[in-house]
Amino acid sequence: MLLENKKLVITGVLTRQSIAFSVARIAQEQGAEVLLTSFGRAMSLTERTSRELPQRVEVLELDANDDTHIAAVADEIRSRWGSLDGFLHAIAFAPPDALGGSFMDTPWASAQTAYQTSAYSLKALASGFRPLMSSGGSIVSMDFDAAVAWPIYDWMGVSKAALEAINRYLARYLGAEGIRVNCVSAGPLRTMAAKSIPGFDELASAWSKKSPLLWDVSNPEPVARTVAFLLSDWSSAITGEIIHVDGGYHAMGADLPERLGDET
Repeated sequence: MLLENKKLVITGVLTRQSIAFSVARIAQEQGAEVLLTSFGRAMSLTERTSRELPQRVEVLELDANDDTHIAAVADEIRSRWGSLDGFLHAIAFAPPDALGGSFMDTPWASAQTAYQTSAYSLKALASGFRPLMSSGGSIVSMDFDAAVAWPIYDWMGVSKAALEAINRYLARYLGAEGIRVNCVSAGPLRTMAAKSIPGFDELASAWSKKSPLLWDVSNPEPVARTVAFLLSDWSSAITGEIIHVDGGYHAMGADLPERLGDET
């Protein structure tokens, strides 16, 4: 059992298609005790979806942008378990005017919201849960490759770049305490969050044309298994890493003309 007796917090479960749902399911199957978090109007959806997990699990309310929420969840974990072995940060949001090609017109308020919710919240959760991880542990966040500027992704792309940097700095500052911090950069998956990204279908349909491995946009299982590995002791010497689970897309160069010698 890869995660036997581990105490884990999983954020980001909305529907069965959520990557976080598959992570929670696999974690339970591999012996972990799990708590879910949600916030606001999404709470009822998360609670309904949680009933489809192999074991009953409670959903705690957590606004990752509110320090009082983080403190309250930390207190609840302390009273239930006494300690925490790890958590999944699967939290991201950008207002509509921060996506879809409006990069140059996005106001600071919208860019700030995208950054705080999608990137800074990783540091906020790490700070809040750090006292519970006195024996070490693992923090994993969900990423989308920020090495390039994607069309339509705009300020969410900027926020993911910030997330990757925060991942590295947390790895630096928490490593002495035995806390590992890593990102999983997933290929496009057809989740509820993906529906809010303009042009997602075009991106998803083109992915397998370039990735050397066939990429199934409806199957979060490979991504979730990688997250489970990083939450386990099998990844005990890995930190500050960005692991791509995208069919190999990130490693491929641009397509070239069929006959390079053709004159134009």
